[in-house]
Parts: sequence; C-alpha cells; structure tokens
Amino acid sequence: MERSLSMELVRVTEAAALASARWMGRGKKNEADDAATQAMRQVLNTVPMKGTVVIGEGEMDEAPMLYIGEKLGTGNGPCVDIAVDPIEGTNIVASGSWNALAVLAIADEGNLLHAPDMYMDKIAVGPEAVGQIDINAPVIDNLRAVAKAKNKDIEDVVATILNRPRHEKIIHEIREAGARIKLINEGDVAAAINTAFDHTGVDILFGIGGAPEGVIAAVALKCLGGELQGRLQPQNDSEVERCKQMGVDYNKTLLMDDLVCGDDAIFAATGITDGELLKGVQLKGAYGLTHSVVMRAKSGTVRFIDGRHSFKKKPDLVMQ
Repeated sequence: MERSLSMELVRVTEAAALASARWMGRGKKNEADDAATQAMRQVLNTVPMKGTVVIGEGEMDEAPMLYIGEKLGTGNGPCVDIAVDPIEGTNIVASGSWNALAVLAIADEGNLLHAPDMYMDKIAVGPEAVGQIDINAPVIDNLRAVAKAKNKDIEDVVATILNRPRHEKIIHEIREAGARIKLINEGDVAAAINTAFDHTGVDILFGIGGAPEGVIAAVALKCLGGELQGRLQPQNDSEVERCKQMGVDYNKTLLMDDLVCGDDAIFAATGITDGELLKGVQLKGAYGLTHSVVMRAKSGTVRFIDGRHSFKKKPDLVMQ
C-alpha cells in the first residue's frame, strides 16, 4: 500500500464525523448513521485505490450500510480490503455521551478476516502485555499476566467491559480478583484501542461484542503493537450456517494473524463525541473542528491530527 493513503483515510473519517455530529444528542441514531455513511461513501470514492468492503456497517441495526462487496475508490491504485464503521456507537451519538468514533481500516486485498455480523468473545491488550494473554485461560490468569507485564499489582489493573447481563460472571471474577473495572455502554473498538495508550488508564479488554468491530480493533492494535484474540459466538443455527457459507471456523481461536495478516494495514478514526483518546467534533457555524488518529502497521507511525474545516469552501465535505 502507498503511505499517502494514510492521510486520504483521515479525510474519510473526518467527513463521516462532521456529518454525523449534527445529529449528536438528538435521539435519532439511524439518521446520524445515514449521514455518516453517505459522507464516508462519497469521500471514499475519491481515494486512489481499488477497494472492496469486507467488513460492512452493522446489519443488526437495520441501518443504512456500506455493504459487504461494495467497490469503493477511484479504481486506480492498490487493491485493498476495507473495514468500515461510519459510527462506532450509534446510540452514543444519539444520546450525546462518550467515545463515539468514525472508524475505517484497510489492508492489502485478502488480508482481513471476512467476519460475519455476529458476536465475538474478545480479549485485548496493549504492547506491554503482548504474548501474555490467552482468551481460553481463566480471567484471573489473564489479570495476573497483565499485572506482571505492566509491573503492577492486580489491584492496580483496570479492565474494561461492555455493561451487559451476559458479562455478569466475568465482572464478578474481575472484582473477586481485586482488579478495577471500567464499564462501558457501547464502543468496544475505542475500548480495545485504549488498552494501548497509558493515558487512558485501561489495561485489558474482556467480553463479547460485535465480530466486525473485533476485526477493526485488531487492525488498530496491529498498528500499535498490541494484541486482540477472539472467538466467534453464533447465537443460532442460521448464524452457524452463515459461518460455514463464509468459510469461517466458528470454533477456532482467532489470533492476530487470523484477524489481519500481512505486514501492513492502516487504521483511521475521528472522534464524534469526546472520549479518552479523541476529542469530539465541535461545530462553530462557518467551520468545524475535528480530532483524529491515523496509524500504519508497516511503519509503526501514529499521528494525531487536528482539523479545521470550512463549510463555505467545502460544503459537501469533499474537495476534488
């Protein structure tokens, strides 16, 4: 892949964030998602690449989609797999709460897992604990491993997990171990990424979330030198059949090379609402302010980008 694609992808997530931010706190998640999706598609089609969507936007929400198999880009340039989530946290935007992102990841063609839209059990850590975790091990063993890797007592370890009834057992085990918990209502892509940044205060992610989001988070952690492991969790016979049709073994423990292989990948995200990692969009009438991150696995470069966008000069968020 060409390194210039990094900045092109930031343009895409900036446009999606700016478009959806106008719906922040208005209680209309599908309208916000539609705005982000349309903006993302429009700008993606100006990027010099031959892209195919392999991770599409959440079918479970019955919201507007960038659909799996959709061709995007100018048709010139590298052939890439694209994983998109125009809004990671539609309910977050609707309520105006914490950590909504516009996210996008790409890798060379054939290098991203074509994850079905179902649940995935996940565990994620930052660079210091790579190689020390095992999704098949007890919670206490993983907490001890992370504590040792980060030179902490277990009591100082912070685990993050979606606040769902399905996680009651894990939450109990974490508390019994003496570790601390940061419960989140949505947004486990942001939560997984946060494990790789010390200033977020998060050490490890546990729990079941979306499989497509697991692949996107794995791309980000590959760029950051972190690790994510996963196991698909089909909920019924139709989801089992879908795995078979897609050629995905739902019994397999998915390691980093299963989720995103090869030596290169790019991840970009722009904050829609404020979070630990990124500030949200600020609308100032004639212009908007954005805060983004873009990272590349091959170089290990991580860039934080502040943007100021003129709505007069770029009313449709696209500059040809």
